[in-house]
Amino acid sequence: MPAIVHFDVPAEDTGRAKKFYSNLFGWKFESWPGMDFYLISTTNLDGTPGVGGGMGKRMDPSQRMMNYFGVQSIDAAMTQVQSLGGKLITGKMPVPGMGYLANCMDTEGNSFGLWEENKEAK
Repeated sequence: MPAIVHFDVPAEDTGRAKKFYSNLFGWKFESWPGMDFYLISTTNLDGTPGVGGGMGKRMDPSQRMMNYFGVQSIDAAMTQVQSLGGKLITGKMPVPGMGYLANCMDTEGNSFGLWEENKEAK
């Protein structure tokens, strides 16, 4: 069953947002080389590693947090989104060395992402 495998947090001020989330939840941030982007490490309440995320500059005033659901085939999932009445916001995009993502909208106007892990990268 697809589950949330990644989340993205857009921020006007990444330094301010890092301070907020690290103090609130204890999230750990690792900078992404050459960009104002950070990978986020979380921990579940039982101490095990939690869902990972990312944080970067807000690209558009309407941009909100985005959850990405892991799927076996991003192409099949994109087709299914459309056949069920959803919309594709962006098509399949490569994330070098990691996999592919696509941004979608459900029938209720909620945005979400699809994520297909690059099996060769493991």
